[in-house]
Amino acid sequence: MKEFTYVITDPEGIHARPAGMLVKTAAGFKSDIKIEKDGKAVNAKTIFGVMGLGVKKDMEIKMTIDGEDEDQAAEVLQKFFSENL
Repeated sequence: MKEFTYVITDPEGIHARPAGMLVKTAAGFKSDIKIEKDGKAVNAKTIFGVMGLGVKKDMEIKMTIDGEDEDQAAEVLQKFFSENL
């Protein structure tokens, strides 16, 4: 299992466009991928789950990746967050 945390820097937080991009990126991996905020974890491959967290600027999220391609998924998702959020 791989985990990392990230503090959102986008002024609008995780809004519709980056949420859709995140879901599409996560869906490309076989691993189970969860995004967590304030103790609530949801499947990062579902747009309703990601949007339902209501992540705003300066909030910290935790990503948990567990599965056969977890190393690659963690690397790609960390890059995604640093470039988009």
